[in-house]
Amino acid sequence: MSRVQLALNVSNIDAAVDFYAKLFGTQPTKRRPGYANFAITEPPLKLVLMENLATAGTLNHLGVEVESTEQVTQASDRLKQADLAVTAEDQTTCCYALQDKVWIQDPDGADWEVYVVLEDSDTFGASRTATSQVCCS
Repeated sequence: MSRVQLALNVSNIDAAVDFYAKLFGTQPTKRRPGYANFAITEPPLKLVLMENLATAGTLNHLGVEVESTEQVTQASDRLKQADLAVTAEDQTTCCYALQDKVWIQDPDGADWEVYVVLEDSDTFGASRTATSQVCCS
């Protein structure tokens, strides 16, 4: 199952988790200091919350979670054929998960990722660029 991902910067992770748990009627599937993610069944959504006081209330990034590395590769090939600039990251640790992914930007600069989670990680990992807080799943 593919699903859209929405990653938000929040000022208070506990308050945000409480709000979104009530909104979607479910608890986070992963919770770490300053981080939570929800795998929501209805509507199909991966909601990622990252505590970030400097940019609270803003979009961090968007994504599409897929089921396999093959699907990431297929998306990458399709995006390249559509003349979009694609940045690939294989076996990268990000947001407490080992992932394969590709990144693109929309015309206004919003970051999108197509990714698969390969396994959980005990560490948050690193951002894709030194200037970006983008990372997650």
